[in-house]
Amino acid sequence: MTEPLLDRDALDRTTAESGDQWDWSGGLEGRRRKAATALFALWSTVVMLHYAAWGPAFVWVVTVLAGAYVLRVMAAPQAAVTARSTDQRATIAPDLSRSPVAWAADAWPSVAVLVSAKDEEAVIGALVKRLCAIDYPADRYEVWIIDDGSSDRTPQVLQQLQTVYPQLRVLRRPPGAGGGKSGALNAAVAQARGEILVVFDADAQMQPDLLRQVVPVFARSSVGAVQLRKAIVQAEALDVHPDRDNFWIRGQQAEMALDSHLQGQRARLGGVGELRGNGEFIRRAALEQCGGFNEATITDDLDLAVRLHLNGWDIECLMFPAVLEEGVTRLKALWHQRNRWAEGGYQRYLDYWRAIAGNRGGAAKTLDLAVFLLFQYLVPQMIVADWVVAGIRGDGPVLTPLATAGLLLSALGMVLGLRLVAAGTESPTHWGDRLVSWLRTLSKTALGLVYMLHWFPVIASMGLRIAVRPKQLKWVKTAHAGSGELAIELDDLDSDHS
Repeated sequence: MTEPLLDRDALDRTTAESGDQWDWSGGLEGRRRKAATALFALWSTVVMLHYAAWGPAFVWVVTVLAGAYVLRVMAAPQAAVTARSTDQRATIAPDLSRSPVAWAADAWPSVAVLVSAKDEEAVIGALVKRLCAIDYPADRYEVWIIDDGSSDRTPQVLQQLQTVYPQLRVLRRPPGAGGGKSGALNAAVAQARGEILVVFDADAQMQPDLLRQVVPVFARSSVGAVQLRKAIVQAEALDVHPDRDNFWIRGQQAEMALDSHLQGQRARLGGVGELRGNGEFIRRAALEQCGGFNEATITDDLDLAVRLHLNGWDIECLMFPAVLEEGVTRLKALWHQRNRWAEGGYQRYLDYWRAIAGNRGGAAKTLDLAVFLLFQYLVPQMIVADWVVAGIRGDGPVLTPLATAGLLLSALGMVLGLRLVAAGTESPTHWGDRLVSWLRTLSKTALGLVYMLHWFPVIASMGLRIAVRPKQLKWVKTAHAGSGELAIELDDLDSDHS
């Protein structure tokens, strides 16, 4: 293995201390300067493509090559769904074909589940109950809840739960402790004893047999982390949710199916599978080699994913089992959440561009990162300039082939992802039922495509914003509502004080 990519002691150093104001290898330093330089280069490229005679042809060549790569990724053979779990949600047996060694029944590795919670009184009680009911050897399993400066009744709920669940450990951080979610997780990692670290969000819902399904994937020594498919609870819960038909919920359902399918396919072909924050399993040795969670980023999961790959580890992405989480139901909440994801996702390229360009992760992963950087982050930032220049010149946009290819590939990925989910959750036997299932998939895909258009203004505005405005690192959490059983501890607390 190589030296750790992230030197956490270096986070407090300034560029001035190094005596080199243009030290681009500094990684976490100079993000705004890098973003501004990248944006200028992108807009300049658009102008050049408009004025150069070979510009449109060049765009078509890039579209064909990059599109062919993504198409190959999406069309690769998929894993087969095998059985349903005990709670009637589909499951898939971990792929041990590349991992001939599995643990004996009395030799399961120790696991520490970590949840960073800030003002989560509405959902934390139900989460703790689920986590403490997971089927795993009790002497090899512990649950850590990090109360990160909560100002609601989260501390009281956790204190009450500790009297019921002996495996529950609570770590309290004072307000303003610093480091955001990464700081909270690092504090727990320092005290936890698990060989495998599992990170959930406070609104997570999971199957009782989750650990026994996923932990064996780590029998393959090159696996540094495993990411579960994220599913939207309002759309996929067994009980019908009142927000089930909400446009944003339906859009997120299709988006998550696309993302999970795409990440799994990328990982399967030797590319870059990514972490998604909720439902991520991490080998402690891999995390320690990477320097822990990065406390200078707003998306710890995306940052860690790149560092794991650049340090020689693989990330497996599983369609089943899934972890359920609450989706946002309003445009404003979606906008803020996606802006944070977009900024953190793009930020890692600015931080680690030298290691990526230096092929530290290997040719396959470098190519994979480059292609998805193009479609996810570069094209949306270039489109605004493309329209402006086209308006000035009175001709058409030159990036239309790339943008169109991105949308068509997204549609294909949604269909494939939704069909894979359906294969694990539906059992149609009659041709009419199969037809209805396919029509439902196509309907979800059409809605999902309209929904996915929000990414263009999100990415475009993010690229401009981080190029001109300094960034204050802070943890901006998504509010979780919870319902019914989720508030039972609050009722108990109210009774105690009445």
